[in-house]
Amino acid sequence: MRVVFVEREHGPERLVCEAEILFEAECGPLAGMKLVGFSLWRSPEGEVYVTFPSRAFGSGNERRFFDYLRSVEGTAADGKRVKGWILEQYRSRGDSEYGATFVSPQSSGAHEGSPEPR
Repeated sequence: MRVVFVEREHGPERLVCEAEILFEAECGPLAGMKLVGFSLWRSPEGEVYVTFPSRAFGSGNERRFFDYLRSVEGTAADGKRVKGWILEQYRSRGDSEYGATFVSPQSSGAHEGSPEPR
């Protein structure tokens, strides 16, 4: 399994990049697939954080999110571990400010558009 970072030219102001998890040959039935929708954002204080692919729901003024990637056990620690791994991969690659290697949306097969931060 590996992470690929996709830069968006006209994304929202605080969007650093998007991330995709690619499943390689040793990943069994998921081999050759990718999980998209992860985003790396910069907080107003300058910290970079990760959001999972999710769907917004709610009524009236209340808005909540249903993350598509969730822990089997239902613990927050599992989600934090995955987010930490993505940030570690981001900081350990290439030549950007935090070391990420980017691919263009065309070469990754990614779609246009970016979700808003939550």
